[in-house]
Amino acid sequence: MMSKKTALILGGGVGGLVTANVLRRESPDCEIVLVDREPEHLFAPSLLWLLIGERKGAKIKRPLARLERKGIRVMNGEIESIDAARKAVRVGGRELTGDALVISLGAELAPDKIPGLREAGHNFYTLEGAEAARDALHRFREGRIVVLTAAPAYKCPAAPYEAAMLAEYDCRRRGMRQQVDVAVYAAEPGPMGVAGQDVSGAVKAALGQKNIAYHPSHQVVRVDPGERQLHFENGTSAKFDLLLYVPPHQAPGVVRNAGLCGESGWMATDRHTLETGHPGVYAIGDVVSIPLQLGKPLPKAGVFAHRQAETVARNIAAVFAGREPSARFDGFGECFLEMGDGRAALGKGNFYAEPLPQVALRQPGRVLHWGKVLFERDWLRRWF
Repeated sequence: MMSKKTALILGGGVGGLVTANVLRRESPDCEIVLVDREPEHLFAPSLLWLLIGERKGAKIKRPLARLERKGIRVMNGEIESIDAARKAVRVGGRELTGDALVISLGAELAPDKIPGLREAGHNFYTLEGAEAARDALHRFREGRIVVLTAAPAYKCPAAPYEAAMLAEYDCRRRGMRQQVDVAVYAAEPGPMGVAGQDVSGAVKAALGQKNIAYHPSHQVVRVDPGERQLHFENGTSAKFDLLLYVPPHQAPGVVRNAGLCGESGWMATDRHTLETGHPGVYAIGDVVSIPLQLGKPLPKAGVFAHRQAETVARNIAAVFAGREPSARFDGFGECFLEMGDGRAALGKGNFYAEPLPQVALRQPGRVLHWGKVLFERDWLRRWF
């Protein structure tokens, strides 16, 4: 009798959650172990609604332990080391080994790479930071709100632009827009640049329609919390009264310490199978950098982690069953873009298309906003 196969999944975010669920469906008899330092899964897209008081933290989280009902073993603990060659990890002093290893540990947020950034503002990419930003925005009555991207590449490329438009909307509905200036300072040369000039131009136009000043190609080098001043690489500076920021990202320390990062500073995989140079070891989601022909990497976004996870889970199930793996990730993705006023747009297309990604942006409307609301509800129901 063949021994039961085991899959180790590192990370309980989008990629890890989908991998575990799809693998359980495709391979009912295998053992699945999901490891995460946190006991709960956070639905990160809803942090933007939390920012303006339209969600509460408890409502956008689910206990990972619920996966146990599906026969998925959940282990909470700090991942101390990864030995990809052996498909082994150490968690809380205990070694785990598997027949397949999926690394879905996301990106590590590193605000301390910019002196003064952490002290000066609010990182709305975390639950705690978004809650603090919400409270600060609620108290805000007049002055200048700045949304800052502290590095040119980050996960959820639409999020800082959504945050600016939602903050503007919140100020307007509270009757204080005339007393508030809203601006975006971005390290990148244009919003959502990998999606193409048409999408980037549409986002810039949306900011302009809301009288949100946009300052691209401004790489922040330090922040003065006392003076509430941003200092940029090009020698300019900018004042703020309330700072909402996207911090620099880096691969998680345990991944870097394992020697799994390539020249990009992130993990490298086959762009279609997500298998690394170690057979049976896969990496998905934000921890991976996949180069595109235009010279930029595939954006880090939940939709890609989701579809990569489906691909990897199906291929692992095939290998466990003694079949040839055939699933392929095709680079297709889509995301909602919240505009405020109960309206949203939708970007959708093929990011693997060459020579340039083929992405279109549907016009914003209320139907798309409610589409995102329904997606949130479905996500929190389906995977738990």
